[in-house]
Amino acid sequence: MDPAAAVDRACFGQPVVDPPQAARQTRARREKPLFPLIDTAPRAARPLITLGLIAANTLVFLWMLSLPPRALQSVLVHAALIPARYTEPELARAAGLDPSNWWPLLTNAFMHGGWLHLISNMWFLWIFGPAMEARFTRLGFFVLYIAGALAASVVHLAAHPESTEPVLGASGAIAAVIGAHAVTYPAARVITIILLVFIPLFVPIPAVLFALIWFALQLFQGTIELMTPNLAGGVAWWAHIGGFAFGALFAFIVTRFGGPPRVATTTYTPRGSWRVPNARTRDWERL
Repeated sequence: MDPAAAVDRACFGQPVVDPPQAARQTRARREKPLFPLIDTAPRAARPLITLGLIAANTLVFLWMLSLPPRALQSVLVHAALIPARYTEPELARAAGLDPSNWWPLLTNAFMHGGWLHLISNMWFLWIFGPAMEARFTRLGFFVLYIAGALAASVVHLAAHPESTEPVLGASGAIAAVIGAHAVTYPAARVITIILLVFIPLFVPIPAVLFALIWFALQLFQGTIELMTPNLAGGVAWWAHIGGFAFGALFAFIVTRFGGPPRVATTTYTPRGSWRVPNARTRDWERL
């Protein structure tokens, strides 16, 4: 069963009516209007954590696809983030949920509602993750990703405390990676695909500008969602906002008080090739 269809029907374990047409249209909007192709910041030569996170998200998604409808709905209700589980504990207990179980704040970040959802998130992680893995070391990057996922869940919970709709996806954690990348490598270029009618343009955008445009779009959509909750439909904008803010703060602190990176890197060159330094590099200092 498609996880996206199950999300539409999971509400404290009870069937709910399909979302209104306006909500479906909102859900169908592109969650990531900017599509990055290449990041010129120094990347980890062997981005093991990035690849491991991509593998973990993919395996969880394939496992969810293999579940029968009833089992999938149960997984969504118990492992996805449902804010009312914590703000309405009596209602949660009546539905068989433990309001003292905080694991869904993290487990939801490894679940996805469909192939496009998964591929989009993993592509962004692949573009921006290796540079952060090189800058913060593998352990530091893993901390950034996991803590960013938790921060995103907390902000979504605060913005929608009474929501009974399951929320899932790695977007909040990846937003933290984007925020950290903008602070760490503001002058790096993100080669971005922009469609002019049906003609793709490849535009090099400064990383900080790419991130600010992306963040402004999230903030705009999140504000509209709070003002018109009846038109909300399937994108956790405030989770993105919370994750991005956490990632930017994380990078600000680490780059000011932390040491230089200790992971060997590769760097994209204007000729379209990858330069591989012979030793551990400090290319980040020149960006």
